[in-house]
Amino acid sequence: MAKEVKNVEYGLEKIFEGAQDFLPLNGTDYVEFYVGNAKQAAHFYKTAFGFQSYAYAGLETGLKDRVSYVLKQDKIRLVLTTALTSDSPIGEHVKKHGDGVKIVALWVDDARKSYEETTKRGAKSFMEPTVEKDEHGEVVRAGIYTYGETVHMFVERKNYKGDFLPGYQKWESDYNPSSVGLKFIDHMVGNVGWGEMNIWVKWYEDVMGFVNFLTFDDKQITTEYSALMSKVMSNGNGRIKFPINEPAEGKKKSQIEEYLDFYEGPGVQHIAVATDDIIKTVGELRSRGVEFLPPPPQAYYDEIPTRLGAHRDMMKEDIKELQKLSILVDADEEGYLLQIFTKPVEDRPTLFFEIIQRMGAKGFGAGNFKALFESIEREQAKRGTL
Repeated sequence: MAKEVKNVEYGLEKIFEGAQDFLPLNGTDYVEFYVGNAKQAAHFYKTAFGFQSYAYAGLETGLKDRVSYVLKQDKIRLVLTTALTSDSPIGEHVKKHGDGVKIVALWVDDARKSYEETTKRGAKSFMEPTVEKDEHGEVVRAGIYTYGETVHMFVERKNYKGDFLPGYQKWESDYNPSSVGLKFIDHMVGNVGWGEMNIWVKWYEDVMGFVNFLTFDDKQITTEYSALMSKVMSNGNGRIKFPINEPAEGKKKSQIEEYLDFYEGPGVQHIAVATDDIIKTVGELRSRGVEFLPPPPQAYYDEIPTRLGAHRDMMKEDIKELQKLSILVDADEEGYLLQIFTKPVEDRPTLFFEIIQRMGAKGFGAGNFKALFESIEREQAKRGTL
């Protein structure tokens, strides 16, 4: 069980009372990837993950240096951006990191105030408050850097009636595969270098007013070969959660080290997306070619009733069906959760996705860590990077 900063018996509301209110966040607005070929990446996310065409910006809308495709599924918006010139910083980002998350955009009521409050507390500016207008109104955006080259963009859209942002046009396509049931972003995990986790924990506390409400050390997240440490940061209303990982000493190279080597620095490791029916969602994703980590051994599924404890009677899912799909199960004081992790979604072993269904649980699957990381290590061994 995870060590917690303030015990769960006090309730998450008590934990979040420590969060400061100078930066109210309404939720995740969008996540922007810098990629080598946005058109092809958009086709992949539509085909494999069930996203729908939503908006577009490029040469046809007056841009000369880049093109962006916006995809949507329920409350999730992904922006896939590619450089159109060889001297673009977007292209340089892709050259160094491969396809990866550049911007985690946060929906706010006042982008100017959000920028002012965070920069005066030490945040490095990415983009000063900028007003963007079209016939549908105006959006104010401002950005700051977080770990590595990752950016938090504050997006204020209360005076905007358009679909996405000024400068984008509606993207209509004859090809729109059906949704797989993804609802919203549950959390996003960042990997940072040796000894940097506590630096970024303090940054989120001081600059953004977040609280650290869960801590996992290298005794809890460990296997025979590797280990890591993680702290979960959350804003005051609990809508934004950013776990931060760093490597720990082990016999062999951990998954965090592998990520840092191939991403060539800190960055977003994975995006956890929520569903209301993980069995249906994962079955559909598998049928569309999405690859998941290999399953844990039989003993893992034999132990699920014991792991659920007091929640075993409330579990609705068939364990045999979960085993068939390699879905993991864990429980905390407030309920249980089901989760599964994809393999990296590109050639570099960096970014991947988590599919999660919460049945009351507020944690992050601490009871699954050993089984999960042993599965990752088996994949690392195949790649020769363990």
